[in-house]
Amino acid sequence: MTERALLTEPPRDCPLCPRLAAYRGENRAAHPEWFNGPAPSFGDPSARLLVAGLAPGRQGANRTGRPFTGDFAGVLLYETLTKLGYAKGRYQARPDDGLVLNDCMITNAVRCAPPGNKPLPGEEAACRPFLAARIAALPRLKVIVTLGDVARRNVMRALGLPGSAGAPGHGSESAAGRYVIINSYHCSRLNTNTGRLTPEMFEAVFRRATQVLEQSA
Repeated sequence: MTERALLTEPPRDCPLCPRLAAYRGENRAAHPEWFNGPAPSFGDPSARLLVAGLAPGRQGANRTGRPFTGDFAGVLLYETLTKLGYAKGRYQARPDDGLVLNDCMITNAVRCAPPGNKPLPGEEAACRPFLAARIAALPRLKVIVTLGDVARRNVMRALGLPGSAGAPGHGSESAAGRYVIINSYHCSRLNTNTGRLTPEMFEAVFRRATQVLEQSA
């Protein structure tokens, strides 16, 4: 295993994806007060639940330095985690709001914000060793909730399986080695505004994750 594969988080000036590095540089020049770097994973190192998104938003984690913090998607995510006991405190859309995760960690398959919120397949592959290492570094991990089918495929590949492994779609559930993968539609403004994803649908995914954890305890 290479040294890079052992790292759970990319270095601050990760050079692996030239397009993303250039975009990071553009954002630093325009907004030097932003975080503008690979967004590190956030949460409990003893977590049994991992939430995996695809990539940071430009004005979300790229700006604040914490996954799903500062953009619309974080509101529903952190409210749901708080309601189910995976987060403690009040989410205020900033990394110093004091919010703490319990038995849960949040990460992204690609750690740097991509132009148009769409990483390229090669960028997903370049960042995948960090995702694989992040998963492997959670000794108690049992359930992974993936936010969207692209995130689900990346998690499957990080676990050494084909991206097509398991079923797509909201609420789908698959076994992947010793993990249970539960997929949700992404908690984006587009999905919630159009009704494709309701708060009740999103909460149901995490209630199912809790049920799996209780059954495996």
